[in-house]
Amino acid sequence: MKLTRPAVERLKALIVEHPEDPIVRVQVKDVDDRRLAFSITLEERVQPEDQAQTIDGLTVAVPTASAVRMDGVTVDYQDPGGFQFHHTDPPDERRSDLIKLD
Repeated sequence: MKLTRPAVERLKALIVEHPEDPIVRVQVKDVDDRRLAFSITLEERVQPEDQAQTIDGLTVAVPTASAVRMDGVTVDYQDPGGFQFHHTDPPDERRSDLIKLD
């Protein structure tokens, strides 16, 4: 999973607004056999089933069940538009603006 710089900056701003929930949790679930639902929540703590890393000052947790499915996903933020999850790599000119989560 990758986060763009705008996504990191927006997540940091949200944590400043909600300091009681400093953990960024990203997950994916099946809606049906053709659709996925991605979510980002701020939480108080990392859960036992989460894989977590600190990236640029953010603690990002991904449930183990979602981790494999998040491989190759880029999380971006645009205003307006909000957070977006992309399954393909962004254009080359933005590639240097990515932070890789392993």
